[in-house]
Amino acid sequence: MAAIVTLFCTLLIFSVSSLVNSLSLNYYDKTCPQAESAVTNAVQEATMNDNTVPAALLRMHFHDCFIRFTLVSCILKRCDASVLLDSVGNNTAEKDGPPNISLHAFYVIDNAKTAIEALCPGVVSCADILALAARDAVVLSGGPTWNVPKGRKDGRISLASETRQLPAPIFNISQLQQSFSQRGLSMEDLVALSGGHTLGFSHCSSFESRIHDFNTSQDIDPSMHPSFAASLRSVCPVHNTVKNAGATMDPSATTFDNTYYKLVLQRKTLFSSDQALLSTRMAKGLVSKFASSQEAFTKAFTKSMIKMSSLTGGQEVRLNCRVVN
Repeated sequence: MAAIVTLFCTLLIFSVSSLVNSLSLNYYDKTCPQAESAVTNAVQEATMNDNTVPAALLRMHFHDCFIRFTLVSCILKRCDASVLLDSVGNNTAEKDGPPNISLHAFYVIDNAKTAIEALCPGVVSCADILALAARDAVVLSGGPTWNVPKGRKDGRISLASETRQLPAPIFNISQLQQSFSQRGLSMEDLVALSGGHTLGFSHCSSFESRIHDFNTSQDIDPSMHPSFAASLRSVCPVHNTVKNAGATMDPSATTFDNTYYKLVLQRKTLFSSDQALLSTRMAKGLVSKFASSQEAFTKAFTKSMIKMSSLTGGQEVRLNCRVVN
């Protein structure tokens, strides 16, 4: 039985590897040459009306790629647009799992898909649209651009139970390293991709354990700068009743820059997982490097984004990103 499982996994991984190798920069040049511009237009239009859209799309793409589908003993990393699927019947989809409840801007992907379907029906996958939208989100926020390899297929399985596999804001460096390495990502990828926290907003629930009753002897996490903790406590008091209360990830939360790394060094970040980047010599060295050089950060970030999003295990091109064909 073990030999059969091993053989099955080998064949499955080989099949997925073939999909990875089929990704290309010019995948839609002949079949849908206007695909990228249609996505860009949808992201631009949405961002003009809501400046939180870029952060939402970047986070959405990350959450899509970081869910692992486990079959027998095989684990597939994927960027297959499973995060876009709606819950149906008794199945609760990823987007309704606890870590994803605050995801928003799904309509942007819907709008891009509608525009593309009018141009080239049944050709462009939702997974590719999401990958392109994440890139455009970074660019529209003042960040770098990169050529997105295309040719992903959309998955048919989306389970809220799998969202527990996402790296949590309370993770320490060992947990972060394990989470990233399981997906073929290095320490440099971990530190570079954490820089995505330069965009966006976090609700109190994601960091309140650091500013109230941290442990039996300390009310505040000692790794957090005292004045920063005090400012957060004023926004997120004990027994907070203000809906959607929270704080921006950094003061320039709609601009893609290297401010995040400077805040890590100052001990003024929201998540324990952010501050954990100072826990090892290598990670701390990368934080310092990116804090002192915007160019070094953006170069590493684009490289890691391409690496993270280039493995997919989907099976189809959905006509509607919210439902399987």
